[in-house]
Amino acid sequence: MALVKKSITVTDRQEQWIRDQIASGEYGNDSEYFRDLIRRDRKRKGRFGALQEAIAEGLDSGIGDRTVKEVWAEAEKRYRARHA
Repeated sequence: MALVKKSITVTDRQEQWIRDQIASGEYGNDSEYFRDLIRRDRKRKGRFGALQEAIAEGLDSGIGDRTVKEVWAEAEKRYRARHA
């Protein structure tokens, strides 16, 4: 994987925060910290996108004739199947 050098500007408070994160030992340098932030953001956006798709699917499906209890049972069944 090729690396691309970037230059960014941060406030004094942000710089101190970054230094504190490195001093804690969690990160070895600024680059590690920023790459971790990017990985976390990508993961968060992936989960958020899945949630948006599920909401759209629900809205597009219209009003159903099942009871709340039946819908809940189906949701639990799907959850168990995904996490088995």
